[in-house]
Amino acid sequence: MSEQLQLSAETRERAGKGASRAMRREGRVPAVIYGNKEDPISIHIEEKVLVKALNTGHFMNSVAMIDVGGKAIRTLPKDVQFHPVTDRPLHVDFFRIGEHSTVTVAVPVRFENEEKSPGLKKGGVLNIVRHDVELVVDAALIPDDVVIDLSGYELGDSIHISAVKLPRGATPAITDRDFTIATVVAPSGLKSAEGAEAAEGGEEAGEEA
Repeated sequence: MSEQLQLSAETRERAGKGASRAMRREGRVPAVIYGNKEDPISIHIEEKVLVKALNTGHFMNSVAMIDVGGKAIRTLPKDVQFHPVTDRPLHVDFFRIGEHSTVTVAVPVRFENEEKSPGLKKGGVLNIVRHDVELVVDAALIPDDVVIDLSGYELGDSIHISAVKLPRGATPAITDRDFTIATVVAPSGLKSAEGAEAAEGGEEAGEEA
């Protein structure tokens, strides 16, 4: 289960681009907490602390407990704006949630048992179509990742969401189709050889005709 992030914030008294730039010069990142039928709260967070949280790799699918003036607010990070050149965080949106709110989060996909895939052992390549999967889940049970077992997959096989064992209580956000997460494809050298053989076979058939 994804761990909770603990962040300390202060309220913003002034809004606007000028005030935001001044905060960033002081090493603070403007942010807003909204949702759950309550008024939005404008806040700012220490940039170093935020960057450390972003570097965990689980920021967008972790519950963030934000301490604002001694009051802890349960949130889910929804959006982070970055500087196009420096990649410094410029602004963060946090969505206010209840302890057991049903939320939609993008959860990273992790593959295991590659050595047990006959297709990969033959030199095949794992072509990842989706690096994360959107899940609908209880906010208290957000998983760190979705684990996919590659045991038994042959060349040409596709791994669909229906074949994946999802974490407890989680369901796919996409329900109208059995979407593909990854495929085991033949290496380009093998494809070229097969293509050449097929072409030769066609020529021979043409000569015989």
